[in-house]
Amino acid sequence: MEYTTLGGTGMSVSQIGLGCNTLGLDTSEKWDWTVSEAESKELVHRAVDLGINFFDTANTYSWGDSERVLGDALDEHDREEMVVATKVYNDPSADAHPNATGLSRKTIDQELENSLDRLGMDYVDLYQIHRWDPETPIDVTVRALTDTVRRGDVEYLGASSMWTYQFGSALRAGEQPGLEPFATMQNHYNLVYREEEREMLPFCKQQGVGVIPWAPLAGGFLARPHEQMHATRRGETSSSLRRRPYPDNGGVEINERVEELADQNGVSMAQIAVAWLLHKEWVDVPIVGATKVEHLEDIVEATEIDFSESDLSYLEEPYGPVRIAGHD
Repeated sequence: MEYTTLGGTGMSVSQIGLGCNTLGLDTSEKWDWTVSEAESKELVHRAVDLGINFFDTANTYSWGDSERVLGDALDEHDREEMVVATKVYNDPSADAHPNATGLSRKTIDQELENSLDRLGMDYVDLYQIHRWDPETPIDVTVRALTDTVRRGDVEYLGASSMWTYQFGSALRAGEQPGLEPFATMQNHYNLVYREEEREMLPFCKQQGVGVIPWAPLAGGFLARPHEQMHATRRGETSSSLRRRPYPDNGGVEINERVEELADQNGVSMAQIAVAWLLHKEWVDVPIVGATKVEHLEDIVEATEIDFSESDLSYLEEPYGPVRIAGHD
């Protein structure tokens, strides 16, 4: 595993981050595709063995159980070597009260305390606003987040999936004297969803913001032939996956080209999809979820794939504009 610097934070993170949306306890009920506690811990331990030091979770993943099991698993490793990220904004439980969501000072303070308690940690390295909150002025949010850094509960601040003009407002708010800026953007980006290239990614590059793509495998669409899109448990049950425009406007042909290059090079489709992201200059570390250890091991090997310019052009050529997805 090689390491890269995350934006302007100075933190060294593995080229692959483990997305923890699949992690849970045996009683977790949010998703049908959540893995058991034992399987979750096995994934985390194997990730550490493979050199992964960046773990991304959220207060809403498995209604908080993702944070619990991640914290328990990482407790067996050196905390100082790990970079742990979590998020705030979405419902933290199935019966969340109104002030448990959004980005008010009240929500941020209580949800960060709850996340730290579930993780069993004194601080998180990266605290991200999961979405834009239209009900709370961004200045209020930035001041509340700045205070989390001043208290030592958070090292750096990040954002996720929003319009570029909104992120611009967030960055400007953080430029005020004494306030903490946003250092990262976690956005929806993969071979069959490249709308972020129009504004957000060039803007992040210009501003020196670290980029952490989510859904690098397009929810599995890029990990197997498109005819098998719904052959997995997640493919069968995920309503959000069915709403996304992955097969649209060139997506099916891209899928077929990924399969073709994978066959030619003796690698998996997932490795091709992740390797493409690693070749994009504005990407720092893609967040990859897994339900099986062998899938995680497979993904890590993508760091060894080297594409020619013609390979990149061949993969990208069929892409056409699709509707915006992922801001909800």
